[in-house]
Amino acid sequence: METLESNNAFVSDTSTGDSYSKGWKLIFTTFLELLVVTIVYAVIQIPTNGFQLKPDNFEWFLVPVVLLAIGYAIFVAGPIGYSVNWVFLKAVRREKIEIKDMFAVFERNYWNAVIAGLVTTIIIVIGIFMLIVPGIIFACRLAFVPYLVIDQKMEALEALKASWAMTKGHGWSIFFIGVLAFFIVIGGLLVLIFGVLISAMWITAAFAVLYHSVYLKEGIPPTNGAVVQKVE
Repeated sequence: METLESNNAFVSDTSTGDSYSKGWKLIFTTFLELLVVTIVYAVIQIPTNGFQLKPDNFEWFLVPVVLLAIGYAIFVAGPIGYSVNWVFLKAVRREKIEIKDMFAVFERNYWNAVIAGLVTTIIIVIGIFMLIVPGIIFACRLAFVPYLVIDQKMEALEALKASWAMTKGHGWSIFFIGVLAFFIVIGGLLVLIFGVLISAMWITAAFAVLYHSVYLKEGIPPTNGAVVQKVE
């Protein structure tokens, strides 16, 4: 198996355009596996729609349903989403991937994934209430948290700090990846379900490529004054 450092096939220059370009090529190198992972995760996310009810349709007897949906999102769908990001990262590295890898979070770093997902969401929501812009900044600077939690097996707060440090100087690239993601999804909707799936794969791949590229070029900055060891 090729090592992380020696494999440069999908290393971008950390720009938005090159990350999407490499991401597009990536999804066709292991297309079937990534497609199945994306489809399965889309199905897994369906129960989270329980807390997306419109206020004008809300009834008190639906409270338990909403609470169950929130709990499901926090303890099941969210952590699995971290693993899905890891699957795409493995594809970027040209490592062998299996469908079961999307459930690796339960073995690798489950509780830290739960905590990191919850804390990250709270931080971003608070930022959005602070006139939106801080929320966007927080979302960009914490974009690498899933990879650090699952791939590097970091504790939740350590991953937040490391992501904040790693994304320094790359915030605009992350922001524009997110902006373009909106238009890519809209374009995907024009060709219905299959287009949406391809869009989701492309966006996830672009983020994985960017993380991989920053990781190879700059490593993980030390947190709490200690050097972070890379997990191979």
